[in-house]
Amino acid sequence: MVVQTSLQKIRATWVERISRELAAGEGVRAGFSEQLERFYELLEQTIISGDTAWLDPILYDWGRSPTETNLEQADYNVSFVLNRMIALTIEVAQDHLEYKDALELLAAVTPVLTHSLSVVIRYEMETRVAHISKELGLVQEKLQTLDQNKSKFISVAAHELKTPLTLIEGYTSMMADLVQNSEQAQMKNYLSGVNTGILRLRDIIDDMIDVSLIDNNLLTLNIQPMWISHLLNLMRNEFKKPIADRRQNLVINEFEGSDMMIYGDSERLYQALNNVVTNAIKYTPDKGTITIDGRMLPGFIEVTVSDTGIGISPENQTLIFDKFGQLGRTDLHSSGKTKFKGGGPGLGLSITRGIIEAHSGTIWVESAGYDEVKLPGSTFHILLPTRTEPSNPVMIKFFGNNDKQKLETETSGKENTPTNDPSA
Repeated sequence: MVVQTSLQKIRATWVERISRELAAGEGVRAGFSEQLERFYELLEQTIISGDTAWLDPILYDWGRSPTETNLEQADYNVSFVLNRMIALTIEVAQDHLEYKDALELLAAVTPVLTHSLSVVIRYEMETRVAHISKELGLVQEKLQTLDQNKSKFISVAAHELKTPLTLIEGYTSMMADLVQNSEQAQMKNYLSGVNTGILRLRDIIDDMIDVSLIDNNLLTLNIQPMWISHLLNLMRNEFKKPIADRRQNLVINEFEGSDMMIYGDSERLYQALNNVVTNAIKYTPDKGTITIDGRMLPGFIEVTVSDTGIGISPENQTLIFDKFGQLGRTDLHSSGKTKFKGGGPGLGLSITRGIIEAHSGTIWVESAGYDEVKLPGSTFHILLPTRTEPSNPVMIKFFGNNDKQKLETETSGKENTPTNDPSA
């Protein structure tokens, strides 16, 4: 009874002091005072009954009340109000009650107010988490839309570039035939340069088509028996000239599993390995060494491509496998496919990852960091399953030799007939 009497005695003062300190302006203060009156009534019921459930409705309303502005600015207004309410209740009790009555009142009220504060904080956090989740969902939708638009642009651009490129290639070939037997050496050089540019542009367009196929899950693997050693021998011959031009050393070691017959798309796997080795050549200074090695693991063959190049910083070791994942300033890149720090669209390693993952494998890179003086180098690890049976679900998805044609002729309704892989 003493606590009830004390509550009634300080009610008007309590409401007036809290509303005056925490509400700005007469209009705001009037509405705030109404809320305080409602809270005080429920507080009295809670003290009388000993059941904090009386306060749940108003605490729920307060905890869920933050506006969008409050949420965006990370304001915690209600929890601040309740925190100050506890302090002001102590002051009002000390100022208007006898010492003993004040102690009894605070002993009864403080636990209730503290409980109310914890409840409101929980509601505020739940509201904030819901707001953040909603914002993240909107951002994710925008990112997905952006990625879809990027994939559509790549697909459309590749097709639109393909036609004029074919025309340029055809006319260049005819011009080359006209000057073949003439004395126009300078014109021959010009046409040779144009042809080099055509080939480079065609490689870029082919990469764009591959990326588009990967993004849209339109690629199917042409699974056939194959040997990794065959791919490495082809690679040794292909890179003879760039390795010689750069005075580098390409070391291809024999390792357990390289002569093992497995099932896979040899053309696509050769493309993947080719991209990794090209990348190693580009980022290794002249006279450096690129080493291809491997080993057998349970259920997998691991192929490693190591170099003595400039290395990759830890924060970029996943970025390089993303589309257009180029490192450093692109305006400082040299031209040429295998020149030191040569430029490019940044699609090669993204395509490589798509090919490896289509074979149920994985690829990652290890490097001590980026340093153009100490040359820490990088090592790419490729894991391929030792699949010895052709009938595997992976065969019906992802890559195939004629999928570029499939994508190119989709709009015209033409059909494709798969062909066997001649390099298997």
